[in-house]
Amino acid sequence: MKKKLKYSLILLIILLGLNWHSNAQLDPMFTQYMFNTQSINPAYAGMWEKIGFFSLVRRNFAGIDRAPLTQLISFHTPVKNEFVGVGLNIINDNIGRETRLSIFGDYSFKVLLKRDLYLRLGLKFGFLNYNNRLSEYELYPDNQFDPAFQGEINNKFMPNFGVGAFLYNDYFYVSLSIPKLIQNDFAANVNNFSSLAEAQHVYLTAGYIFGMPKSIKFKPSVLFRYTLGLPLQFDLAGTFNFKERFELGAMLRTGSSIGFIAQWIFNKKLRVGYAVDVPITEIFNYQYGCHEVMVSYDIDFYGRSYVRSRFF
Repeated sequence: MKKKLKYSLILLIILLGLNWHSNAQLDPMFTQYMFNTQSINPAYAGMWEKIGFFSLVRRNFAGIDRAPLTQLISFHTPVKNEFVGVGLNIINDNIGRETRLSIFGDYSFKVLLKRDLYLRLGLKFGFLNYNNRLSEYELYPDNQFDPAFQGEINNKFMPNFGVGAFLYNDYFYVSLSIPKLIQNDFAANVNNFSSLAEAQHVYLTAGYIFGMPKSIKFKPSVLFRYTLGLPLQFDLAGTFNFKERFELGAMLRTGSSIGFIAQWIFNKKLRVGYAVDVPITEIFNYQYGCHEVMVSYDIDFYGRSYVRSRFF
Protein backbone atom coordinates (compact mmCIF):
# COMPACT_ATOMS: atom_id res chain seq x y z
CA MET A 1 0.00 0.00 0.00
CA LYS A 2 2.80 2.45 0.88
CA LYS A 3 4.48 1.77 -2.46
CA LYS A 4 1.23 2.47 -4.33
CA LEU A 5 0.71 5.73 -2.42
CA LYS A 6 4.28 6.74 -3.22
CA TYR A 7 3.65 6.35 -6.95
CA SER A 8 0.34 8.24 -6.55
CA LEU A 9 2.10 11.22 -4.99
CA ILE A 10 4.80 11.20 -7.66
CA LEU A 11 2.20 11.37 -10.42
CA LEU A 12 0.33 14.22 -8.71
CA ILE A 13 3.59 16.17 -8.36
CA ILE A 14 4.25 15.68 -12.09
CA LEU A 15 0.74 16.93 -12.86
CA LEU A 16 1.21 20.11 -10.85
CA GLY A 17 4.84 20.82 -11.63
CA LEU A 18 5.00 20.70 -15.41
CA ASN A 19 5.67 23.80 -17.52
CA TRP A 20 2.85 24.47 -20.02
CA HIS A 21 2.84 26.61 -23.17
CA SER A 22 -0.20 28.19 -24.76
CA ASN A 23 -1.03 30.25 -27.92
CA ALA A 24 -2.11 27.01 -29.53
CA GLN A 25 -4.92 24.94 -30.97
CA LEU A 26 -7.65 24.46 -28.35
CA ASP A 27 -9.36 21.14 -27.73
CA PRO A 28 -13.16 20.91 -28.08
CA MET A 29 -15.38 21.74 -25.11
CA PHE A 30 -18.50 19.82 -24.12
CA THR A 31 -21.61 20.91 -22.24
CA GLN A 32 -22.25 17.40 -20.92
CA TYR A 33 -18.72 17.19 -19.50
CA MET A 34 -19.96 15.46 -16.34
CA PHE A 35 -20.81 12.35 -18.41
CA ASN A 36 -17.72 12.57 -20.63
CA THR A 37 -14.79 12.55 -18.21
CA GLN A 38 -12.86 9.85 -20.05
CA SER A 39 -12.13 12.17 -23.01
CA ILE A 40 -9.96 14.36 -20.76
CA ASN A 41 -8.89 11.99 -17.97
CA PRO A 42 -7.55 8.45 -18.61
CA ALA A 43 -7.97 7.55 -14.92
CA TYR A 44 -11.74 7.33 -15.50
CA ALA A 45 -11.37 4.24 -17.71
CA GLY A 46 -12.77 1.07 -16.13
CA MET A 47 -13.95 2.65 -12.89
CA TRP A 48 -17.38 1.03 -13.12
CA GLU A 49 -17.99 -2.72 -12.95
CA LYS A 50 -19.40 -2.67 -16.49
CA ILE A 51 -18.18 -2.25 -20.04
CA GLY A 52 -19.18 1.21 -21.26
CA PHE A 53 -19.71 2.66 -24.74
CA PHE A 54 -20.15 6.40 -25.29
CA SER A 55 -20.79 8.52 -28.38
CA LEU A 56 -21.36 12.26 -28.77
CA VAL A 57 -21.92 14.71 -31.61
CA ARG A 58 -21.61 18.47 -31.05
CA ARG A 59 -22.45 21.20 -33.57
CA ASN A 60 -21.28 24.67 -32.56
CA PHE A 61 -23.05 27.79 -33.81
CA ALA A 62 -25.68 26.11 -35.96
CA GLY A 63 -26.56 28.12 -39.06
CA ILE A 64 -22.99 29.25 -39.75
CA ASP A 65 -21.35 27.58 -42.75
CA ARG A 66 -18.56 25.17 -41.75
CA ALA A 67 -18.99 25.92 -38.05
CA PRO A 68 -17.13 23.57 -35.67
CA LEU A 69 -18.39 19.99 -35.63
CA THR A 70 -17.10 17.43 -33.12
CA GLN A 71 -17.76 13.68 -33.18
CA LEU A 72 -16.60 11.44 -30.34
CA ILE A 73 -16.68 7.69 -29.69
CA SER A 74 -15.22 6.12 -26.55
CA PHE A 75 -15.06 2.73 -24.87
CA HIS A 76 -13.84 1.62 -21.45
CA THR A 77 -13.87 -1.51 -19.34
CA PRO A 78 -12.34 -3.01 -16.22
CA VAL A 79 -10.26 -6.07 -16.89
CA LYS A 80 -10.56 -9.33 -14.97
CA ASN A 81 -8.47 -7.70 -12.26
CA GLU A 82 -10.93 -4.95 -11.33
CA PHE A 83 -8.11 -2.67 -10.16
CA VAL A 84 -7.07 -2.12 -13.79
CA GLY A 85 -9.10 -0.41 -16.51
CA VAL A 86 -8.53 0.25 -20.20
CA GLY A 87 -10.26 2.48 -22.72
CA LEU A 88 -10.21 4.01 -26.20
CA ASN A 89 -11.19 7.49 -27.44
CA ILE A 90 -11.70 8.58 -31.06
CA ILE A 91 -12.42 12.27 -31.69
CA ASN A 92 -13.02 13.83 -35.11
CA ASP A 93 -12.98 17.64 -34.96
CA ASN A 94 -13.78 19.87 -37.97
CA ILE A 95 -13.43 23.67 -38.11
CA GLY A 96 -13.77 25.24 -41.55
CA ARG A 97 -11.44 23.28 -43.86
CA GLU A 98 -9.45 22.00 -40.91
CA THR A 99 -9.84 18.41 -39.70
CA ARG A 100 -8.30 16.85 -36.59
CA LEU A 101 -8.63 13.11 -35.94
CA SER A 102 -7.26 11.89 -32.62
CA ILE A 103 -7.10 8.28 -31.43
CA PHE A 104 -6.00 7.68 -27.83
CA GLY A 105 -5.89 4.64 -25.59
CA ASP A 106 -6.33 4.80 -21.80
CA TYR A 107 -4.88 2.77 -18.94
CA SER A 108 -5.86 3.22 -15.30
CA PHE A 109 -5.01 1.63 -11.97
CA LYS A 110 -7.10 1.81 -8.78
CA VAL A 111 -5.63 2.42 -5.33
CA LEU A 112 -7.82 1.72 -2.28
CA LEU A 113 -7.23 4.58 0.16
CA LYS A 114 -9.95 3.67 2.65
CA ARG A 115 -12.89 1.30 2.75
CA ASP A 116 -15.06 3.60 0.63
CA LEU A 117 -12.49 5.98 -0.91
CA TYR A 118 -10.58 5.27 -4.10
CA LEU A 119 -7.86 6.91 -6.18
CA ARG A 120 -7.39 5.99 -9.82
CA LEU A 121 -4.23 6.95 -11.74
CA GLY A 122 -4.26 6.97 -15.52
CA LEU A 123 -2.08 7.21 -18.60
CA LYS A 124 -3.37 8.34 -22.01
CA PHE A 125 -1.38 7.65 -25.18
CA GLY A 126 -2.12 7.98 -28.89
CA PHE A 127 -1.77 10.26 -31.88
CA LEU A 128 -3.36 13.11 -33.85
CA ASN A 129 -3.84 13.40 -37.62
CA TYR A 130 -4.14 17.00 -38.83
CA ASN A 131 -5.19 18.35 -42.24
CA ASN A 132 -5.93 21.89 -43.42
CA ARG A 133 -6.68 22.51 -47.13
CA LEU A 134 -5.56 26.14 -47.37
CA SER A 135 -6.15 26.52 -51.11
CA GLU A 136 -9.91 25.87 -50.68
CA TYR A 137 -10.54 28.92 -48.48
CA GLU A 138 -12.50 31.83 -49.97
CA LEU A 139 -10.63 34.90 -48.78
CA TYR A 140 -12.53 37.98 -47.62
CA PRO A 141 -13.52 40.41 -49.12
CA ASP A 142 -12.58 39.84 -52.78
CA ASN A 143 -11.07 36.32 -52.77
CA GLN A 144 -7.81 37.58 -54.27
CA PHE A 145 -4.81 35.27 -54.36
CA ASP A 146 -2.73 35.11 -51.19
CA PRO A 147 0.49 33.03 -51.28
CA ALA A 148 0.01 32.12 -47.63
CA PHE A 149 -3.20 30.27 -48.58
CA GLN A 150 -2.05 27.71 -51.09
CA GLY A 151 -1.24 24.07 -50.75
CA GLU A 152 -2.17 21.89 -47.82
CA ILE A 153 -0.94 21.25 -44.28
CA ASN A 154 -1.09 17.49 -43.83
CA ASN A 155 0.41 15.88 -40.73
CA LYS A 156 -0.52 12.22 -40.65
CA PHE A 157 0.93 11.14 -37.33
CA MET A 158 1.69 13.29 -34.26
CA PRO A 159 2.10 11.12 -31.13
CA ASN A 160 1.20 12.39 -27.68
CA PHE A 161 0.42 11.18 -24.17
CA GLY A 162 -1.25 12.48 -21.02
CA VAL A 163 -1.81 11.68 -17.34
CA GLY A 164 -4.67 11.93 -14.88
CA ALA A 165 -5.84 11.21 -11.34
CA PHE A 166 -9.41 10.54 -10.17
CA LEU A 167 -10.42 10.54 -6.48
CA TYR A 168 -13.93 9.29 -5.72
CA ASN A 169 -16.46 7.32 -3.74
CA ASP A 170 -20.15 6.68 -4.39
CA TYR A 171 -21.12 10.32 -3.72
CA PHE A 172 -18.36 12.62 -4.96
CA TYR A 173 -15.41 12.84 -7.31
CA VAL A 174 -12.40 15.07 -7.98
CA SER A 175 -10.58 14.76 -11.31
CA LEU A 176 -7.21 16.30 -12.27
CA SER A 177 -5.64 15.69 -15.68
CA ILE A 178 -3.44 16.88 -18.53
CA PRO A 179 -4.61 14.94 -21.62
CA LYS A 180 -1.69 16.08 -23.85
CA LEU A 181 1.82 16.67 -22.55
CA ILE A 182 3.78 16.98 -25.81
CA GLN A 183 3.87 20.35 -27.56
CA ASN A 184 3.41 19.26 -31.18
CA ASP A 185 3.96 21.79 -33.98
CA PHE A 186 2.07 21.39 -37.24
CA ALA A 187 4.52 21.22 -40.16
CA ALA A 188 4.75 24.29 -42.38
CA ASN A 189 3.84 24.21 -46.06
CA VAL A 190 6.02 25.34 -48.98
CA ASN A 191 5.33 29.00 -48.21
CA ASN A 192 6.51 28.69 -44.61
CA PHE A 193 2.94 29.03 -43.34
CA SER A 194 2.75 27.38 -39.95
CA SER A 195 -0.36 26.45 -38.04
CA LEU A 196 -0.37 26.87 -34.28
CA ALA A 197 0.71 24.02 -32.03
CA GLU A 198 -1.57 21.93 -29.85
CA ALA A 199 -2.42 23.52 -26.53
CA GLN A 200 -1.67 21.78 -23.24
CA HIS A 201 -4.74 22.05 -21.06
CA VAL A 202 -5.05 21.34 -17.35
CA TYR A 203 -8.50 20.13 -16.24
CA LEU A 204 -9.80 20.11 -12.68
CA THR A 205 -13.31 18.71 -12.28
CA ALA A 206 -15.38 17.94 -9.20
CA GLY A 207 -18.92 16.88 -8.41
CA TYR A 208 -21.14 15.78 -5.53
CA ILE A 209 -24.42 13.87 -5.21
CA PHE A 210 -27.00 15.15 -2.70
CA GLY A 211 -29.88 12.84 -1.80
CA MET A 212 -33.32 14.47 -1.65
CA PRO A 213 -36.88 13.22 -0.89
CA LYS A 214 -38.86 11.16 -3.41
CA SER A 215 -35.80 9.50 -4.97
CA ILE A 216 -34.45 12.77 -6.34
CA LYS A 217 -30.74 13.53 -6.38
CA PHE A 218 -29.10 16.90 -6.96
CA LYS A 219 -25.74 16.76 -8.73
CA PRO A 220 -23.72 20.01 -8.80
CA SER A 221 -20.40 19.91 -10.67
CA VAL A 222 -17.67 22.24 -11.86
CA LEU A 223 -14.93 22.03 -14.47
CA PHE A 224 -11.89 24.34 -14.41
CA ARG A 225 -9.88 24.54 -17.64
CA TYR A 226 -6.48 26.25 -17.61
CA THR A 227 -4.12 27.08 -20.47
CA LEU A 228 -1.03 29.18 -19.78
CA GLY A 229 -1.47 32.68 -21.19
CA LEU A 230 -5.26 32.48 -21.31
CA PRO A 231 -7.84 33.38 -18.64
CA LEU A 232 -8.94 30.58 -16.34
CA GLN A 233 -12.25 29.25 -17.62
CA PHE A 234 -14.81 27.22 -15.72
CA ASP A 235 -18.12 25.50 -16.34
CA LEU A 236 -20.60 25.36 -13.46
CA ALA A 237 -23.49 22.91 -13.78
CA GLY A 238 -26.27 21.40 -11.73
CA THR A 239 -28.59 18.55 -12.68
CA PHE A 240 -31.47 16.80 -10.94
CA ASN A 241 -31.74 13.03 -11.24
CA PHE A 242 -35.31 11.70 -10.92
CA LYS A 243 -35.51 8.03 -9.81
CA GLU A 244 -32.48 7.16 -11.97
CA ARG A 245 -34.67 7.55 -15.05
CA PHE A 246 -34.38 11.18 -16.08
CA GLU A 247 -32.01 14.11 -15.54
CA LEU A 248 -32.56 17.79 -16.12
CA GLY A 249 -30.18 20.67 -15.46
CA ALA A 250 -28.33 23.78 -16.57
CA MET A 251 -24.75 24.94 -17.17
CA LEU A 252 -22.93 28.28 -17.12
CA ARG A 253 -19.62 28.75 -18.99
CA THR A 254 -17.73 31.87 -17.92
CA GLY A 255 -17.93 34.70 -20.44
CA SER A 256 -19.21 32.38 -23.14
CA SER A 257 -22.63 30.73 -22.84
CA ILE A 258 -25.41 29.24 -20.78
CA GLY A 259 -26.66 25.73 -21.45
CA PHE A 260 -29.49 23.33 -20.70
CA ILE A 261 -29.11 19.56 -20.27
CA ALA A 262 -31.59 16.67 -20.42
CA GLN A 263 -30.91 12.94 -20.20
CA TRP A 264 -33.13 9.88 -20.41
CA ILE A 265 -32.06 6.63 -18.71
CA PHE A 266 -33.48 3.28 -19.80
CA ASN A 267 -33.07 0.25 -17.53
CA LYS A 268 -29.89 1.79 -16.01
CA LYS A 269 -28.04 0.78 -19.17
CA LEU A 270 -28.96 3.03 -22.08
CA ARG A 271 -28.61 6.80 -21.70
CA VAL A 272 -29.63 9.38 -24.26
CA GLY A 273 -28.73 13.00 -23.60
CA TYR A 274 -29.27 16.35 -25.29
CA ALA A 275 -27.79 19.75 -24.48
CA VAL A 276 -28.04 23.18 -26.06
CA ASP A 277 -25.78 26.18 -25.45
CA VAL A 278 -26.91 29.77 -25.92
CA PRO A 279 -23.91 32.09 -26.51
CA ILE A 280 -23.87 35.32 -24.51
CA THR A 281 -21.28 36.98 -26.77
CA GLU A 282 -21.48 39.05 -29.97
CA ILE A 283 -22.04 35.92 -32.08
CA PHE A 284 -25.51 35.46 -30.54
CA ASN A 285 -27.33 37.23 -33.42
CA TYR A 286 -25.66 35.18 -36.17
CA GLN A 287 -26.31 31.56 -35.15
CA TYR A 288 -28.89 29.18 -33.68
CA GLY A 289 -27.06 27.80 -30.69
CA CYS A 290 -24.67 24.92 -30.03
CA HIS A 291 -26.30 21.49 -29.96
CA GLU A 292 -24.97 18.30 -28.41
CA VAL A 293 -26.39 14.76 -28.53
CA MET A 294 -24.91 11.84 -26.56
CA VAL A 295 -25.69 8.13 -26.28
CA SER A 296 -24.09 5.70 -23.83
CA TYR A 297 -24.64 2.04 -23.12
CA ASP A 298 -23.32 -0.16 -20.31
CA ILE A 299 -22.99 -3.96 -20.46
CA ASP A 300 -22.63 -6.09 -17.32
CA PHE A 301 -20.22 -8.49 -19.03
CA TYR A 302 -18.44 -9.73 -15.91
CA GLY A 303 -21.57 -10.42 -13.83
CA ARG A 304 -20.03 -9.13 -10.61
CA SER A 305 -22.12 -9.46 -7.46
CA TYR A 306 -22.07 -5.75 -6.62
CA VAL A 307 -22.66 -3.15 -9.31
CA ARG A 308 -22.90 0.47 -8.16
CA SER A 309 -25.38 2.97 -9.59
CA ARG A 310 -23.67 5.27 -12.05
CA PHE A 311 -24.22 8.99 -11.41
CA PHE A 312 -21.08 10.43 -13.06
